[in-house]
Amino acid sequence: MTVPALALAPRAPRRSAALSWRRLVRSPNLLVGFAVLVLVVGCAGFARELAPYSPIDQVFTDQLKPPSAAHLFGTDEFGRDIFSRCLYGARIALVVGVIADGIAMLLGVVLGTVAGYFGGRADAAVMRVVDVMLAFPYLLLAMIVVAILGPSLTNAMIAIGIVYTPQFARVVRGAVLAIREQEFVEAAGAVGARAPRILARHVLPNVLSPIIVMATLTVGFTIVETAGLSFLGLGASPPTPEWGSMLATGRSYMLTAPWIATFPGLSILVTVVGFNLVGDGLRDLLDPRLRGRGF
Repeated sequence: MTVPALALAPRAPRRSAALSWRRLVRSPNLLVGFAVLVLVVGCAGFARELAPYSPIDQVFTDQLKPPSAAHLFGTDEFGRDIFSRCLYGARIALVVGVIADGIAMLLGVVLGTVAGYFGGRADAAVMRVVDVMLAFPYLLLAMIVVAILGPSLTNAMIAIGIVYTPQFARVVRGAVLAIREQEFVEAAGAVGARAPRILARHVLPNVLSPIIVMATLTVGFTIVETAGLSFLGLGASPPTPEWGSMLATGRSYMLTAPWIATFPGLSILVTVVGFNLVGDGLRDLLDPRLRGRGF
């Protein structure tokens, strides 16, 4: 009876890995989203090599030229090549999205963990603050924070990070509440392990899945919110090639030169859809309810 058990023991990890790979391959959202993000990241990383012109040099003889072989996306009111500006704008969008998302994730994980694990007054205080923040529209709350800190791209990232902190806090709190009641957590406390050790070694590793999914989905929203602040003049300042500020400029030329706003808008759309597809795919991949179905 022991030989078959020993023979089957090494196959369990292989079978688990095979199922994970099968679910990965069968997730069209994840594959398409990943392909889109590879394209966006590639454009951002090689913007210097791909851009045919400088994103900030003004050429007044090329003002408001429509898309052509010389200027794939046309030119703006200052004769700047929009294709080059969109490529460099991808750099700013990705950096801003990742940093703002990182700020929100860090603050949300800390607050959600404290509220979920310790409970009591700490939970009540954290969740009341979270409820108040969620009562404000995201863009309005971000505008308030930027108005306090001052308009700049750095402050816009901080504002967006603060705005999306409550979402992470609520997700992490719910996950920690479920893990806190598990027997292995109670056993760790029974043998004398302190709270920081229990959180670091037993609680947080078991709530990584929802955090990863939430972080992936939120990057797209932070990019949109940051572009919205720049559109309102509270983010990047000219001549920075930022998609939101390019949209703000293009709105005055929608009838005469619609390409000025169209291509930055499409850039935002493609990037956000890519992150959302990856987030949906990761959610399906990491959902424990799907592990036994071979998806």
